[in-house]
Amino acid sequence: MRTIALLACALLGTLCLVQLPAKTIRMPIDDVRAGMRGIGITVFDGSRREEFDVNVLGVLKNVMGPQRNIVIARLSGGPLAITGVIQGMSGSPVYLDGRLFGAVSYSLGSFSKDTIVGITPIDEMIKADSYPVSAERRIPKPLSLPATMPDLVRIISHAFAGDAPFAHRPGDVGARDIPAAEASHLGTLMRPIATPLVLNGFGPEVYNLWSTAVTGSGFVTTVGGVMSAEAQREVSNTPLQPGDGVGVSLVQGDLTMAGTGTVTMIEDNRVYAFGHPFYNLGPVQMPMTRAQVTTLLPSLAVSSKIVTIGDVVGTIDQDRSTGIFGNLGVGPNMIPVRIRLDEEGRKITTTFNFEIIDDPVFTPVLAYTTTLNTLFAWTREQGSRTYILSGTIRLQDLPPVSIGDVYTGNVASAAASVALMGPLTTLLSNEFEPVQIESIEIQISAIDEARTATLERVWIDTSRPRPGDRVPLKVVSRSYRGTKLVETLMVDIPAHASGVLTIQVSDAPTLTRQDQREGRSPATANSISQLIRNLNSTRRNNRLYVRLVRADAGAIDKGEPLPALPGSVLAVLESNRTSGELSRLAEATLGEWEIVTDHSVSGSRRLTIELAR
Repeated sequence: MRTIALLACALLGTLCLVQLPAKTIRMPIDDVRAGMRGIGITVFDGSRREEFDVNVLGVLKNVMGPQRNIVIARLSGGPLAITGVIQGMSGSPVYLDGRLFGAVSYSLGSFSKDTIVGITPIDEMIKADSYPVSAERRIPKPLSLPATMPDLVRIISHAFAGDAPFAHRPGDVGARDIPAAEASHLGTLMRPIATPLVLNGFGPEVYNLWSTAVTGSGFVTTVGGVMSAEAQREVSNTPLQPGDGVGVSLVQGDLTMAGTGTVTMIEDNRVYAFGHPFYNLGPVQMPMTRAQVTTLLPSLAVSSKIVTIGDVVGTIDQDRSTGIFGNLGVGPNMIPVRIRLDEEGRKITTTFNFEIIDDPVFTPVLAYTTTLNTLFAWTREQGSRTYILSGTIRLQDLPPVSIGDVYTGNVASAAASVALMGPLTTLLSNEFEPVQIESIEIQISAIDEARTATLERVWIDTSRPRPGDRVPLKVVSRSYRGTKLVETLMVDIPAHASGVLTIQVSDAPTLTRQDQREGRSPATANSISQLIRNLNSTRRNNRLYVRLVRADAGAIDKGEPLPALPGSVLAVLESNRTSGELSRLAEATLGEWEIVTDHSVSGSRRLTIELAR
């Protein structure tokens, strides 16, 4: 009998859910009055949609911007008496007299004693979705590259900074059915209900990093997971409906990162959700996924849904101030990332495969985070470490960008992650043309010791080489353990050279500083092709750079060296200088070479040689 009773209750609960017509009947905000009672729909457990009660208190006008209104209501029913407002219920549809009038989206922050919410009118959500999609490309500000964990916290915090509400001053807020003083107070307190950010597969260091970085920015990190195959089959047999959980995926595969909320309305295959922005990016391309509630986490501060992420069911293409909008169907193109990791002394190579969204703001940060997580989770982080990294960023219809270097020391993991973040930031924030990233492949070798070396001495065995000779240059470095490292480089002396020459052997930072003093600008680019060439010629920590130079007057014009210029030409250039980008050059470069090592090497030496006649 008990089983029959339970089944009857479940059936009754299903029938009590508001019956949704094929075309959603909506209530305009002008028809909403204080004292009206209605119902809302959301998921408190699993995938089962449940009702809660809504009591309208009034309307705040212009509270989130000009002509941006919020309906204030008190919620009750279900677990809300215990939980209060629940993070993850953003977008829950609310109906009055069987008509949809908005989405639960705002709250009074933490520690509220009553379940008072702000409801975004559905007409404002639809109006925001009607804006034409801008063809103008978003160019983010280039991110300063981090070297420490606090730097990364700062960058993620900046990337996830939420929009402040419009009503900074009580006088900005109008009201209907609410006393003016109370309305002004409510308007300045309203904040978007925080979006749970599910992180699955991330280690505690990276999880805590994101938790610290997104606090107070409209997001809250939660422990979540990925739906089981059985759960996927169960929800796949039911179409997505208003009140269902929905996810916005940032990373998927061996790692998962997704923001979660609730569906407000589905009409003509178009999905409306959240009722507030995810990040307010405007036009986007993000996977829309199913989301299943594992359990509720009640809290005296703010309660939250613990959610598992399901399969992709469509594409979010609009992220606006009144919600996120997208189409059911196939998901957008993602950037496949493969990281292969091996440790010295072990014959096993571990491969990680995941995808990250293609977005100028998020892609570099997500690439950094996922690489850092791989190193934290699978290698020893305490003490000095060395990572030998190489990889390729493949671009559509453009040459690939190669990355690679040796990173060592106590912050080697953060430094190694920069190797991927740096080029991505440069490519996606370039001012020349959009760049389509096809894939990213990384190979990392981890070594349980510091691999540093210091340049000690350089020499050649020939006392007076002749023009046209090929002479062996000996380079000696010493590792941090005291081991002598000897390299031999064959240096070709040009046949036209004469007099006294200098061989300079330098590490990357020393040579870069020298170029900057002389006015060389190797990072300056005038096209996307030149930018890629500059990225591929970036100096590395594991190389010694050799230059054969001769004292000779020249100039650098707009970053381009013009060596060995006659005095008359120099005089003409200087007399016609108008841009201020011309600088004198004291030496002419006759040849350049690189010595590749498996250490992070430092030091600089100069060797003077006199050519025989």
